[in-house]
Order: sequence, then structure tokens, then C-alpha cells
Amino acid sequence: MNRHEMRKTAMECMYQHLLLNRDIRKCVFEAVGSNKIDSFLYALTMGTVENEYAFIRAINQYLREDWEFSRLSVLEQAILLISFEEILAVETPKAVVINEAVTLAKQYCDDDSYKLINGVLDRL
Repeated sequence: MNRHEMRKTAMECMYQHLLLNRDIRKCVFEAVGSNKIDSFLYALTMGTVENEYAFIRAINQYLREDWEFSRLSVLEQAILLISFEEILAVETPKAVVINEAVTLAKQYCDDDSYKLINGVLDRL
């Protein structure tokens, strides 16, 4: 799996975790089909869940005053959370993370979601 595919897998796992309240470890195991998980994918999933509430508070600061994290679609939430983990903990260059997050949003979210995701991540 290349990094783009791992980001997509992380997004899918976070989506399940957020929407269905599933244990992230089960989601990742089912997605990978093995206990051998790449360290990058591990960081994007397990690390994100460890920092989930801190990231949600931070994301709320970057949204407009009349919006909050809970109003975002679950896919937007998942993309933003894994992106925060990747920028802040994995320390991937911000431009790379924004590009990948926008690509995922264009593929899987509503038409204008990528603009919101780009705006939040750019302000980070």
C-alpha cells in the first residue's frame, strides 16, 4: 500500500469509528487483514483516536463562529482528524497533507467540502 492508499484506509477506518463508534483497532485489522500494520497507517489511525478530542477542540477554533465540528459530515470529520494527526504528530509537510485531504474530499465528500477542508488545514 502506498501512502495515498493508507490515507484512504485511515479515512475509512476513522469514518467507521466516528459513525458506528467501532474500535479503531478492529477497523484497521479488517481493512488490512493482518496484524502487520505499517507504522504510517498506525499513526494515522491509532494516533488520531488518541488525540481525537484535542483535535476536535482545535478544529472548532478554525471553523466559522456559527459552525462547529459536530455539524460537519462524518467524512469531513474523518479527513480533518487524520490530517491534523499527520501534520502535528507525523510531521508530514502541510502542503502534502492539504493536497491529499483535498483529493480525498473531492472523491468522497460533497462538491464544496474540499474548500472547507482546505481552509481549515491552511489555517493550522
